[in-house]
Amino acid sequence: MNIALLGKKVGMTQVFDEDNRLVPVTVVEAGPCPVVQVKSVGSDGYDAIQLGYGSQKEQRLSKAELGHLNKSNVGPVANLQEFRTSGDTELAVGDILTVDRFDEGQKIDVIGLSKGRGFQGVVKRYGFAGGPASHGSMFHRRGGSYGMCQWPGHVIKGKKMPGHMGNAQRTVQNLEIVKVISDKNLILIKGSVPGCKGSLLTVRTAVKHKKTKV
Repeated sequence: MNIALLGKKVGMTQVFDEDNRLVPVTVVEAGPCPVVQVKSVGSDGYDAIQLGYGSQKEQRLSKAELGHLNKSNVGPVANLQEFRTSGDTELAVGDILTVDRFDEGQKIDVIGLSKGRGFQGVVKRYGFAGGPASHGSMFHRRGGSYGMCQWPGHVIKGKKMPGHMGNAQRTVQNLEIVKVISDKNLILIKGSVPGCKGSLLTVRTAVKHKKTKV
């Protein structure tokens, strides 16, 4: 099973590596994540584990949610997420997953919601060049012609146009773990990850990482 944890983005900073080079890193507080439920093909139709993350007040959860958490002897958590498994897993309900499951230098994928930008035009949203900046041009930051004349007589689906930007799930693949701070549940990841400070992130083992040949 691929290793996965839930966490939150703390912010960005920079650290020195072994070669005394300054490396930009994102600090992610991952875990501890209790195993709330273990699903199997026989009982649920598929194999998966359900992890919880973050504390929450009981009055902010429904009775169904509290009953589900009490069944596994897990206190109120703010977030629940499932991860598919390939079959039998060594994990059991009540186990706590921490950053110790990751190693320095390991390749990971980070999933999160990108920052919301609101309604934006094509220049900011897609990087269009725009038109002339001279006076009287009347064509500065527009997108040009969108529709068809006679046939098919409508805007083609998927056309790059102004619209809502950001606030969408994004996955950054093959990021490198620079350092793991176990006592503070922190992971220092090289580069940037989606989302703003305090946003929920999913950190998992890289799916498409190619192993180097020796």
